[in-house]
Amino acid sequence: MNSVSPEAAAPAEYSNLKECLRQLIAVTERERQALAALDADDLFLIAREKEELCEALGAFESKALDGPTLALAETARQLNEVNRRVRNLLAANVAARIAALGGEARRSGLGHTGHV
Repeated sequence: MNSVSPEAAAPAEYSNLKECLRQLIAVTERERQALAALDADDLFLIAREKEELCEALGAFESKALDGPTLALAETARQLNEVNRRVRNLLAANVAARIAALGGEARRSGLGHTGHV
């Protein structure tokens, strides 16, 4: 099986593992700000950037992680986990509000779906 060097597999701007992780941290911090502002357009762009960065990270082997890069990877993981929880809370809030509207509609007769 042929092994491709990280430099050959990763896009030029992410050929360095540390730089790639730093970029992922920066994008994840931008994501947190976009979530706070409920900026759907920026969230879409950020999702694409994160996907590209994850593809670039896939070119590196885990043995490439030394102490500093392991710390960067852990920081990126923690920030991503916080953002994931925020996204889930926002989604749960929307679901609860929609359910409450549905309950209000049923009580007022607006949600009646009986047959005629």
